[in-house]
Amino acid sequence: MAVDMKIVVISGSPRKNANTQVIMKYVFEYAKSKNQDTKLINLSEGQIECYRGPDEEYNEATKIAGNDITDADVWLIGSPIYNSFFSSALKNLFEYINYKKTPGKVAGITILAAGNIGFINVQTLITQLLSYFRVITNPKAVFLTTESITENSVLDIDAQNRLKEMVDETLEMASKLHQD
Repeated sequence: MAVDMKIVVISGSPRKNANTQVIMKYVFEYAKSKNQDTKLINLSEGQIECYRGPDEEYNEATKIAGNDITDADVWLIGSPIYNSFFSSALKNLFEYINYKKTPGKVAGITILAAGNIGFINVQTLITQLLSYFRVITNPKAVFLTTESITENSVLDIDAQNRLKEMVDETLEMASKLHQD
């Protein structure tokens, strides 16, 4: 990767013992091995406040998360499927982002579900959200089921390889887009 980029990894599940965070921590560690300027926003930690409008005051964790997303060149987003949709906590997080500051960023997506259902629908919904922010989305999302997680780790080699490939391809897309 020739270009210095900022990366943010977003774990979009609000659940305390979320499988999504296990996967996204794996993505974070791999992305950080590729680029030291990588940050993790883990919605399982419950520090992001519910959006109440633009003129309200928010806690420090919420402000930092919004700034980290806005400043990052690459977004690696993981979301569980809840009721045939991505998590409302993830949608809430994006309420803090100014769409005027995000054109040209690049995103990769990982989606987790209990079974093999609804992946394409949720990928489409997340891609539509990112399109509003004028973010270029890697069309090759990673779809995983909870079976790929064992003992709070991603031990499934195929899952590991697909996650690494998504990170590598997304970083490559961003690198090509940011060449001068």
